[in-house]
Amino acid sequence: MTVNHGEPCRGLSDESPVNWKVNAIQSDKFLSLLLSMVPVVCQKGQEERIKKVNGMTPIGYGFNIRTDQHLEYHNFSEPSYHGNGPHCSSLCSTNYDFDGYDYCDGIDASETDAMLQDSRTSADGDKDAPVEGSKKQTKESSIAMALQILLPFLLAGFGTVSAGMVLDIVQHWEVFKNLTEVFILVPALLGLKGNLEMTLASRLSTAVNVGKMDSPIEKWNLIIGNLALKQVQATVVGFLAAVAAVILGWIPEGKYQLDHAVLLCSSSVATAFIASLLQGIIMVGVIVGSKKTGINPDNVATPIAASFGDLITLAILAWISQGLYNCLGSYSFVSLLVGAFFLAMTPVWIVIASKHPATRTVLRSGWEPVITAMLISSIGGLILDTTVSDPNLVGIVVYTPVINGIGGNLVAIQASRISTYLHLHSIPGELPEDAKGCYHPCRTFCGTGVNNKSAQVLLSLVIPGHLIFLYTIYLMKSGHTSLTPIFIAVYLVAALLQVFALLWIADWMVHHIWRKGKDPDSFSIPYLTALGDLLGTALLAVSFHILWLIGDRDGDVGD
Repeated sequence: MTVNHGEPCRGLSDESPVNWKVNAIQSDKFLSLLLSMVPVVCQKGQEERIKKVNGMTPIGYGFNIRTDQHLEYHNFSEPSYHGNGPHCSSLCSTNYDFDGYDYCDGIDASETDAMLQDSRTSADGDKDAPVEGSKKQTKESSIAMALQILLPFLLAGFGTVSAGMVLDIVQHWEVFKNLTEVFILVPALLGLKGNLEMTLASRLSTAVNVGKMDSPIEKWNLIIGNLALKQVQATVVGFLAAVAAVILGWIPEGKYQLDHAVLLCSSSVATAFIASLLQGIIMVGVIVGSKKTGINPDNVATPIAASFGDLITLAILAWISQGLYNCLGSYSFVSLLVGAFFLAMTPVWIVIASKHPATRTVLRSGWEPVITAMLISSIGGLILDTTVSDPNLVGIVVYTPVINGIGGNLVAIQASRISTYLHLHSIPGELPEDAKGCYHPCRTFCGTGVNNKSAQVLLSLVIPGHLIFLYTIYLMKSGHTSLTPIFIAVYLVAALLQVFALLWIADWMVHHIWRKGKDPDSFSIPYLTALGDLLGTALLAVSFHILWLIGDRDGDVGD
């Protein structure tokens, strides 16, 4: 048999009635096609098997050496074929463009490749929907983008307003008065929304946009593995946040009580575990629903993840802390039992998370951003604790969750969108041409690129959004500060500076993390939301000090 490129393959006899129309398929490509049919559970050792091939990859009709980095990143995730060339429709799937395929230079994908496995490797690959359409980034106008973001942004904002009003009430409870270290826990535990919930939302949103959740088996592998991973991280971070609160509370006074330390640890671990589980289930529903309705999950998932996250977390923290505080006198062992119960469940979640390839890598190496973000948020909590201790600045409490939550929501949207853009246009370790160079504010906010437009839209939502939330607090007669023009102006300047700085930092950080070969969905959002908590609390504290100095002072409005 003779094979001419671009010509149909014929039988040994010209008289044969069968006309076999196939392309020349190189041995390594045919092997990768077969191996891509292996279920997810059988993928272990897949990379080692393919590396035993001759190490050559076709480019057009020539050959090029395929490096280990190429193999590790792509892992048989072939690009879709969109041309009209002489490719066979019978033996060669349209998802494999053998003649036009080329490997990009780059480094290993690390967390990125593990979190976003190719959906073709699932057991029911024959039922998968075509993914080539989902790998094209849909062009969005600024108006369409704003309309998609607006509703979840407002929902998230009202959620933070509710959390602020709850915090304004519970600050007068006995546990908050007698154990002020609980205030240090507030930003750290509310920051779990950014450390875990928004990270989960961003990872799954990216998976949807690049077509990695088209297969039911792969979809549930990602969901179950991510939820188990999130429970492990929530428990560990909750415990470490309590330890940080004890240390930061001990530094000024030089003393602490053991029963109070146990209460803080138990309250923090229980709150983190329960709130994370509830919000994770809600988040999965939002992602799946967005995919089915055709809405870009990057625009709605992260704000909805925060819509009632702050309220749920704060309510659980206040309820558990007060309940355990009431037991200190006669049932002091209850705090120890509660903390031990939730900590004892950690190995179970570790086993479940380690069973899924999608989360095994992050389970080993994804702790740095989460723990660092918790420490940054705890510093913001120390600022809040110090400020609340001043009776003249008690009005800061109701606005802290609002400014921190709104800033975190907006920067999480931007980080998720940039991450999706990079996943679609490049590989980890290499930046697209339009993303290279120095990152300065003008580059972030000026321009016509898709990420420039999203930064402009998000920044434009700050002032109208905060005005709505300020007047909502005013109409609900909450807080301890009058809504004067001076207060509004100073508050809006602080909020605008916070979001401006966060969007600028996000532009640099996401690209920097991508250039290091790491997944921005797992690494950038925890840092950014923690910085949002720190910047928001610090700027708000400075604003209240300025208002007090210039004479705009009233600390009893909410009483």
